[in-house]
Amino acid sequence: MKKILIIGGGAAGLSAGIYAQKSGYEALICEKQNIAGGGLSFWEREGHHIDNCIHWLIGTNKNTEMYRTWCELGVLGDADLYCKQRLYTSNSSGGSLSLDRDLDKLQNDMLSLSPRDEKEIRSLIKAVRTLEGYFGIAGKNHDERLSIEKPLFRLPNLLKYYPLSLEDLAARFHHPVIKDFIVSFMPAKFASLALIFTMANFCGANADLPIGGSAYVKERLEENFLSLGGKIEYGKEAVAVKTKGRKVVSVSFLDGSEYSADEYIFTIDPALLFGRMIDCPMPAGLASQYKKRKRFSAVQCAFECDLPTLPFEGEETLEIPEDLRVVLPGHHVNLRYEGHEKSYSPKGKTLLQAMIYCSEEAAVSYIEAKHHSKEAYQKQKEEIAECISALTVKQFPFLAGKLRAIDVWTPSTYQRYLGTEVGSFMSFAFPKSSIPRELSNRVASFNHLYLAGQWLQMPGGLPIAVTSGKKAILRIVKQDRIRKQTKTAKRP
Repeated sequence: MKKILIIGGGAAGLSAGIYAQKSGYEALICEKQNIAGGGLSFWEREGHHIDNCIHWLIGTNKNTEMYRTWCELGVLGDADLYCKQRLYTSNSSGGSLSLDRDLDKLQNDMLSLSPRDEKEIRSLIKAVRTLEGYFGIAGKNHDERLSIEKPLFRLPNLLKYYPLSLEDLAARFHHPVIKDFIVSFMPAKFASLALIFTMANFCGANADLPIGGSAYVKERLEENFLSLGGKIEYGKEAVAVKTKGRKVVSVSFLDGSEYSADEYIFTIDPALLFGRMIDCPMPAGLASQYKKRKRFSAVQCAFECDLPTLPFEGEETLEIPEDLRVVLPGHHVNLRYEGHEKSYSPKGKTLLQAMIYCSEEAAVSYIEAKHHSKEAYQKQKEEIAECISALTVKQFPFLAGKLRAIDVWTPSTYQRYLGTEVGSFMSFAFPKSSIPRELSNRVASFNHLYLAGQWLQMPGGLPIAVTSGKKAILRIVKQDRIRKQTKTAKRP
């Protein structure tokens, strides 16, 4: 039986392992941490469960190809889903606006706020409905797809947003609440299509939340892989790839071990593989991404709330005042409360998580700060918690005296546990005037060496990661079939 060695036990690695076993291969995953999951991370703090990954999961609509992939991986099918009515609510000095699951309601809320912006509002909602139609999740039952002629007819409505960032899109509106709504949920430099994509999937019932969150998804992937006969070795940090000509001979690990296989799949940050573990330049497509695109990360904080429930659903976004941006790295903080998960907190308490997106430059500064002085870095984290707490209480006075920070994590944390070069938890930022193009998973310099992971398509995320694992195996299957046919053809 052909052996496949997979480096990295995150979502991409587990997906590759599952499809390898289903395809008749023998897969071994080597994971440097003592737990699988990678970015599917979660942990316990003072009796609270912190879910660091899944805010919503693309692919929960049964009419999509992604749903079928999740079912093949053993994640969906029989899973219980939490369907939020609102994905997020933007809070600004002028008022608030929520991304409601009902697009008609969202449109009416926006029109009520600003009749002056009617043309832009209707255009934006039309673009969202167009994308729903492309994905086959439009209509009352979220199962309608645009007919063959309609995509071409509606394409101009989408193309108008292609050259716009979120801040460019916000500038088209007059009302300050709508402006803030557009730039508050994700980085303002992101493409406007990123928000339209998110709105289409959420309103099309294709971005719900599996009960159990990241832990549930990680456990289902791992259990499915192991049940199929796959093997995982933990504490196995790859340090070098031995090659001979175009052939990969083996992979060496920090513990002194060395493994060989017939095929090799690397799911780690390519920046840590090429020119470091393997004497080979990065493939041109990937190298171009690292040269042209910026990466991003986040600073996050978890608060214990001395309340049994909170009056939130979805995320609450707050604008960060200018004076606090000296301490906090972004322009908005996103607050998340998962009240549907009753087991996440002790009785009578709740957990409120805060996230602030930060740039690649800011991410590097946190990493350097920790290396320079752990004491100063700890003080920096305490200041972050204090500022977020003050900002939250100012917006929601009922939380005064009821918040206690129990954890703060930064890009330095992500670098330590995920092994990414600049502490990013996804891949590249999604800028305006760009389309997320899927890069090749093949390393042309070597035979039998493949890539998988969210780095192959910006901006990354779980669906891209698991799909890349699947495609790496499909390529290996195809290559084996071609080799077999070639051998058969050469026989006399």
